[in-house]
Amino acid sequence: MPSTENPGVSTDHTADAFKRRFMVRFVTVLIGGMFLDGFILGILGTVITPITHELNFSDLWEGLVAASALLGIMIGAPLAGWAGDKWGRKPLFMADMGLFVAASVLQFFVDSAWQLFVVRLLMGIAIGAEYAVGWPLMSEFSPARLRGRLLCGSEVAWYVGFMVAFLVGYILTTSTDVSWRIILGTSTLIALVLFIARIGLPESPRWLWNVGRRDEAVAIANKYMMESKDITDIAHEDTRKGTFGMLFSRQYWRSTLFVSGFWFCSVTPYFAIATFAESVLKNYGLSSGLAGGLGLSAVAAAGVVVTVLYIDKIGRRILTVPPQWLCTVVLAIIGLWAGAPPVIVLVLFLVFSFFNAMYTAITGLYPAEVFPTEIRGLGTGFGAAVSRLGAAAGTFLLPWSMTNLGTSVTMLIAAGVALVGAALSQWLCPETMGKNLSDTAVGVGH
Repeated sequence: MPSTENPGVSTDHTADAFKRRFMVRFVTVLIGGMFLDGFILGILGTVITPITHELNFSDLWEGLVAASALLGIMIGAPLAGWAGDKWGRKPLFMADMGLFVAASVLQFFVDSAWQLFVVRLLMGIAIGAEYAVGWPLMSEFSPARLRGRLLCGSEVAWYVGFMVAFLVGYILTTSTDVSWRIILGTSTLIALVLFIARIGLPESPRWLWNVGRRDEAVAIANKYMMESKDITDIAHEDTRKGTFGMLFSRQYWRSTLFVSGFWFCSVTPYFAIATFAESVLKNYGLSSGLAGGLGLSAVAAAGVVVTVLYIDKIGRRILTVPPQWLCTVVLAIIGLWAGAPPVIVLVLFLVFSFFNAMYTAITGLYPAEVFPTEIRGLGTGFGAAVSRLGAAAGTFLLPWSMTNLGTSVTMLIAAGVALVGAALSQWLCPETMGKNLSDTAVGVGH
């Protein structure tokens, strides 16, 4: 048996094939969670009009329901991150999908604005937990040489989920008499399949080592992890308890500022524009809101694919910093060129979606790399909560801003948010490609 002070590598000749099957399964269930997140956010935009008519929404309730899942993420992500660091990743990874299944079923029965708000708030809490537990868990099992590709790849699923939901919702609302409750509830089947697929997944060996359960950590690492250097790196874990205050300590405050600020500035403009794609594009004279909305999601998915292909080849920083400056310029042009031809505006929005998605794909990777195991879940959860504060604010305020401030000012505000993100990343963005988690989790600037 390998020493608990120096984890060894299993010599079973069937181990490699077993580990590959495990990694495929694990990546699939994580990708499924990201698909669900994109799906529940994308599907709402297609049925918000019939919901508003049937439930007599005021402008306030329309904004609250649109932002409810995002508000839920703000609650669920930090709480689940704290709980996952304290009690383990595995139980939270099951519980969040169980909550999602239950809340998704409740969508079939809502009959008031406040009920729909509460149900989607619960779904958001489950998704927030998915961020705070799923990404750290994936980073702790992934080979260092593939970690960027695997974690960023889950973002492809988010955009695909958003795009599929937009298409499914549009077809069902325009070609059938299916109730909006059934359209919203289509997420139930996906969630149930994912819940079943997660049964039997192991606990993170890094978390086990960190809390002093070294024999279990060694056994799981040898059974499931693919490369010897990743297994032996587990022995470099500290055995200490994480606290919320560590996020703002001298060692980690830069990591916390970078992760949360970068994430906030990445998603805020996109969520606002994509959620109300039809109305935003129609304000610029583009009659086909469906084509534009699908185009934004499809091009965004392509941007994530580019990041997945190159993240472990050319590094994190080059895919993070320059695209943010480009998006700042693109949004500023849209805001300043009030009389631009509609086709030019559409092209600019598509360019924004592509490059914004390139760096947004990395938002879940950085917290997994720059925080240590004892606060990896908490750091990811805090960053996700801050990011969804921006996404919720953008989603809630965009209709008001478009009406009261105009499209040009609204786009200039979005450009300002992108500018802050670009400057912050220029200052703090680290390069972590190919490094073990023990080497990357020392804090930005150390």
